[in-house]
Amino acid sequence: MSEVSVTKDVVYGEAAEGRPLRLDLYRPAQPNGSAVILVHGGGWSKGDRGMLAEHAKHLARDGFVALAPEYRLTPEAPWPAQIHDVKRAIRWTRGQAPSLGFEPDRLCLQGHSAGAHLVLLAAGTPNEPRLDPPDADTSISAACAAVAAIYPPVLMYRGETRPSGGTAARALPGCDVSDEACDLASPIRHVSAAYPPAMLLHGDVDKVVPVSASRRFEEALRAAGGRVDLHIFAGLPHGFGNNPKLRPMLMTMISGFFQRTVADPQAFVMETPAPAREPAPAS
Repeated sequence: MSEVSVTKDVVYGEAAEGRPLRLDLYRPAQPNGSAVILVHGGGWSKGDRGMLAEHAKHLARDGFVALAPEYRLTPEAPWPAQIHDVKRAIRWTRGQAPSLGFEPDRLCLQGHSAGAHLVLLAAGTPNEPRLDPPDADTSISAACAAVAAIYPPVLMYRGETRPSGGTAARALPGCDVSDEACDLASPIRHVSAAYPPAMLLHGDVDKVVPVSASRRFEEALRAAGGRVDLHIFAGLPHGFGNNPKLRPMLMTMISGFFQRTVADPQAFVMETPAPAREPAPAS
């Protein structure tokens, strides 16, 4: 595998009161013209961008420019600060495409757990002003070309009755103020035929985010006319993507998905076999 150049603490934006936002940049020796932003998990309240360093290095060795940004956690700032920062990272990355060496329309997103919620939401709302930071430069697109989500929360809810695939909104302070706010923060409410190709990965013994979340999202996206791959892993719990024994398999799957849908789709085109011809009748 090729070498990876790592640059840490790159400032990609500024939040309230001049608070700098930083990312770590992983550059490939042999770029394939595509980039991936990786967003960490931690229940929106903890975690850091270093959690995805090995995941980013894997993508960079496969030719992707990989970027792992921080975002403000809920102890520092309530919702929607988290999606604001992810959209800042998307626009900054696209704006830097020439210097980073990738095509602006080949920008992908990958997220884990709370980060998976954020990337699915960003993928479905590139033109939603209610989820943009107040200083957004809307002349730069916030769209992505494909998205991979590992055990994603997809449906936020209030109250004591948990819907299938639901995640309690109280886990994301600021999202829990109304049912309307929950809907706006729920990726499943933003699926459409225009949604970018998506890959979902989930364990079927997940006790944090139920596997029904990914099943419901897949059903909704297919019904809307979107493209989606769903991978359910038997016996795996929440957080399996951080297991060093499982991570190579996971990242090979995700890298292959981004190559198939964005970096080199022509290489994966398969011709449909011609139908068998009926034998000529005997004379």
